[in-house]
Amino acid sequence: MSKIDTIKGTFKKGEGILKLIPTFIPRNFSKPGQRLRLHPDDYFALGMERGAIKERWFSSIIVAQNGKLAAKDEGMSYVAVTDNVADKVLFKDFIDTLGAEIIGDELIRRYGTWPMFAKFFDYNEPLFHHLHLTQAAADMVGKMCKPEAYYFPPQLNNHMGTSPYTYFGFDSSVTKAEVREKVEKFLKFDTRITALSRAFRVELGTGWYTAPGVIHAPASVLTYEPQWNSDCNAVFENVTAGEVNSYESMVENCPENKKQDVDYIMSLLDWEKNVDPNYRETYYRPSIVCKESNKSYTEKWICYANDYICAKELTVMPGQTVTIKDQAAYGCIVVQGHGKFGVYDAEAANMIRFGQITADEFFVSNATAKNGVTVTNHSQYEPLVILKHFGSDNVEMPKKVK
Repeated sequence: MSKIDTIKGTFKKGEGILKLIPTFIPRNFSKPGQRLRLHPDDYFALGMERGAIKERWFSSIIVAQNGKLAAKDEGMSYVAVTDNVADKVLFKDFIDTLGAEIIGDELIRRYGTWPMFAKFFDYNEPLFHHLHLTQAAADMVGKMCKPEAYYFPPQLNNHMGTSPYTYFGFDSSVTKAEVREKVEKFLKFDTRITALSRAFRVELGTGWYTAPGVIHAPASVLTYEPQWNSDCNAVFENVTAGEVNSYESMVENCPENKKQDVDYIMSLLDWEKNVDPNYRETYYRPSIVCKESNKSYTEKWICYANDYICAKELTVMPGQTVTIKDQAAYGCIVVQGHGKFGVYDAEAANMIRFGQITADEFFVSNATAKNGVTVTNHSQYEPLVILKHFGSDNVEMPKKVK
């Protein structure tokens, strides 16, 4: 059977739903939080040089920017077309082959492909103070901007790591000259750039939106992060939790002739957003309960009010069967409970061996989402909880923060 026949046959058999295989990402900095439900022996499954596994990516068609040792397909999702993992097919091949049939006309018209992915990032210590490129800066190096959102799922945060608070931007009293001095002294001594910032303690079950060009140092909390198709940043903090960050980590996404240009490095910052005096009011995202929720299920918007990405949390009560309609294609991850998701068995993973097929990750086509997915919770006692990530084409997404 040809690959095209396999793709079309799998799509038809799943009634417009695909089952995806876990995609784990190592990073050679910081320490793992070990909340990804990966077997304890498998956190260094890709070798000691690569560092511990600290992220899991969902519905991804892009390659991780992860150094020379990374595989050519690192970061890319695969579809389980049978129960044999060797038969896997790239999710990107499904998108390229099926086009609008799987993701709808709007995303194909605007972007030509599936434009986002989501991840769990799982660090036991805080991440460095860094930003993601605006589109103007990304254009200079042939890349994409990276807007992203955070949600902190209680189901995956049995501990909160060493620093359960996130720094965003700079205090509104901070001047460009103060930040510039930190950049100029990057190679001299510990600049402690977060002293110019402001931190917010993480509240589980809530989230934030982070715009491109906004500097931030994420908390040591497992975070669900829907984001645009990009994996590039600029690290402005030279020492994080005692670990030294290289100068190259700050300038690796700058043109070669700009890597020593402090004016250019400073231009990566969207200054007005960074010093917004009402930052929490603008970017904090409390969950919003959907009006269709009832005694059988509750659905909440957990990422919303931006031009790129959105996400929901679906909770189906014990013993209930519901049919849930959405206005766009989406990827999803089961974080609690077990039951059925369309034609598939579905269950939150308790312990995953690296390379193993699971029953916790799916992708739903545009037409199937609109027609409705039937979800059954087989437990008598425990809710079935699913996180769902969408692109920019879900017309029901709230446009403003209430």
